[in-house]
Amino acid sequence: MVIDLNKCIGCQACTAACKSLWTDEPGQEYMLWNNVETKPGRGYPKDWEAKGAKSGWQGSRLQLGELHPPQDFGLPVRLNVEDVYFKGAGGQLAAAEPLTYGANWDEDTSSGEYPNNYHFYLPRLCNHCTKPACLEACPVRAIYKREQDGIVLVDQDKCQGFRQCNRACPYDKVYFNFVRGKSQKCIFCFPRLEQGVAPACARQCPGRLRFVGFLEDQGGPIAKLVYQWKVALPLHPEFGTGPNVYYVPPILPARFDADGDFDELEPRVPMEYLRYLFGPGVDAALATLHDEMERRQGGRASELMDLLIAKDWKSLFNIPDVKVY
Repeated sequence: MVIDLNKCIGCQACTAACKSLWTDEPGQEYMLWNNVETKPGRGYPKDWEAKGAKSGWQGSRLQLGELHPPQDFGLPVRLNVEDVYFKGAGGQLAAAEPLTYGANWDEDTSSGEYPNNYHFYLPRLCNHCTKPACLEACPVRAIYKREQDGIVLVDQDKCQGFRQCNRACPYDKVYFNFVRGKSQKCIFCFPRLEQGVAPACARQCPGRLRFVGFLEDQGGPIAKLVYQWKVALPLHPEFGTGPNVYYVPPILPARFDADGDFDELEPRVPMEYLRYLFGPGVDAALATLHDEMERRQGGRASELMDLLIAKDWKSLFNIPDVKVY
């Protein structure tokens, strides 16, 4: 999957589509197999990047991080429903105890100083990595990677709840179902793919920002964005897992200088932060994006811009016989 961050409006349609389809069972209340974070921000679960830097692959060695306490996810809200509706207490519904964190705690919170403050949206899901740390860490080999498409799955019959996968994944995209005693995660909507239907998060996205296909297909959109144009980059490549979800880095409006004029020389989002997220290749990727945008604005053709604009939504999905529903 390639996700174009320049088109994400943070509407959470992908989150709602995934949540309603896959995680509506007991023990899954806190699970967001797909979520959209405001960056810079602490993310979900809280400070997952700090934990990720201490887990995953450190060279050729697998390192296990610490498990997140429940407070890093945000506890389920308990409202005073009984008192208000059935015991005559009146008043308004309120939480029984104050929340200290949640999935969208930092939503729309900018960094920097006005008028050059900034933020952008970053959708996250399991990366279905080439070298999954979760798979390597599982002591009973309950996690496997499908040969036909590379999707990483947890065999619910084999999983015994050791939670080593939760500790190993640097992206914190493996969740634990405390009711069933099993680890669970994004399945890349493989039952839909097998029917020629795109993953729910991609199909329900109103911004047409998610491309789905095989990385090895040289004529497909994924290979063009990753290999040909080199504008799609993995998130935190230093974690060493070889993630297969890529991101087109964000280009925000130009900064203002001291006179209130546009400053095109210094990007609004600091380059050091973008390098932190996407690695050193982000400089060249942004230069390519700027060059191709200027080509299009000058009336010249740009294959890259046509690809990213995706006027035909079917062009996003390099799936055999992709269906329209």
